[in-house]
Amino acid sequence: MELDLLGKHADRAYPVLASLVTPRPIAWVSTLNEDGGVNLAPFSFFNVFGANPPLVIFAPGDKEQGLPKDSARNCKRTGEFVVNIVDEALCEAMVKTSATKDYGISESEADSIEMVSSSVVGPPRVAAAPAALECKVHSVQEIGGNRLILGIVHRAHVRDEFFDQENLRVRGELLHPIGRMAAPNWYCKTGDLFEVERPD
Repeated sequence: MELDLLGKHADRAYPVLASLVTPRPIAWVSTLNEDGGVNLAPFSFFNVFGANPPLVIFAPGDKEQGLPKDSARNCKRTGEFVVNIVDEALCEAMVKTSATKDYGISESEADSIEMVSSSVVGPPRVAAAPAALECKVHSVQEIGGNRLILGIVHRAHVRDEFFDQENLRVRGELLHPIGRMAAPNWYCKTGDLFEVERPD
């Protein structure tokens, strides 16, 4: 099957790509609303794109009315956001925050999600997250209907049991974030790992 995603099958681009490019990591992004309330929303169009400087990108689409999502508005206004990593224990809470709410409503308050202060950015982080990345916006790129928010990671928080302090390495055999699979409702667990040594 061949699909023309810029022509005949353009209206299927999202579900096709979101089902093929899997599993995708999930950025549970916290930002600050104008009144200081916490906006908390998940995005699976997300990844790390470099280490010098530490760079992450997430892509919040527009709301149905063609307006920027709250996370995008807040990032543009404040220049700061936090990426909270989601594990199995947080899955249901994360999915709840994907519901469309009016601007200014705090998902963390509405869904009783405990937040803790960040170190160098204004938005707090999810207290129960196994890891979180404090980011400052580098730039925002708009390509067609896509909005890419590029962020420089200034601080990484990792729960103690998931970090080898002697070797300064994340214990990937213990940290099991969930992944996003096919649209609209599929996710995956990441506990079934295997190792293949890379050549020198």
